[in-house]
Amino acid sequence: MSPAFFDYVRGRSEVVPDGYAEAGMRAYRHLVHLGASQLVDAHFPRVRQELGEEAWRCLIEAFVRQSAWTSPYYGDLKEAFLAFLAREAA
Repeated sequence: MSPAFFDYVRGRSEVVPDGYAEAGMRAYRHLVHLGASQLVDAHFPRVRQELGEEAWRCLIEAFVRQSAWTSPYYGDLKEAFLAFLAREAA
């Protein structure tokens, strides 16, 4: 998969990569954000509760877009999320 694919899915770009349908790419982006949200929420439910849904959505979008998360495994998100929060707090 190309860097353009990952940039679109992470929300770093709004340009649909060549060879992909826009609807499919939007669905994939949604699934990545949903998966990240669910797995981070499983580890940090109080954060979501205290932030509220709109702020939580923005936080997850920023995390997916800006983080250094490179693992293909959602289980690795906890450490990546903590590193993201540390960078954002600095």
